Amino acid sequence: MNSQPPVLNVANAVTVVRLLLIPLFIWAFWDADPASRYLATGIFFIATLTDKLDGYLARSRNLITDFGKLADSIADKALIGAALIMLSWHDMLWWWVTIIMLAREIGITIMRMYMKKKAVMAAGKGGKLKMFLQSLFIGGLLMPWRDFLPDGLALTMEWLTWALVAAALVVSIVSAIQYVQDARRINRETN
Repeated sequence: MNSQPPVLNVANAVTVVRLLLIPLFIWAFWDADPASRYLATGIFFIATLTDKLDGYLARSRNLITDFGKLADSIADKALIGAALIMLSWHDMLWWWVTIIMLAREIGITIMRMYMKKKAVMAAGKGGKLKMFLQSLFIGGLLMPWRDFLPDGLALTMEWLTWALVAAALVVSIVSAIQYVQDARRINRETN
């Protein structure tokens, strides 16, 4: 008797929708004019909500699968990666921040895929916090605050966004170290 739910389930379908929203986000943010930024922000927001929805559905309906764990992680990284690259492309985020964050994502993804032979490494608390902080600062950088807020409030939102960038960088590095430590522990336990 197979104890795992089928791969074709509603939670995994939501994850696939998030993957399909990524090219739509890139298309919407191809130009960085205010209308494009609003549209890209909306698509990004919907995509980040699907991350919460697929996790909720998987847990509440006992639909957690190895495919879902891995696809969710890949969808998250692809969405964040696309957003980081587009923000840097439009000179809204320093390239060095994008490079550090992308190198972390690629490295952890490769490690998780390698470790899949021994155990599926689900996202840890640090990885989830990193994703949350990244989503907040990406949303903050996408929003053309000065188009609809008074100058003082717009400046406050911009400073808050840059504080989130710094926090996300720190959590990215700390959570990467935790993943490596977890992988080493799994290797020790399975050898």
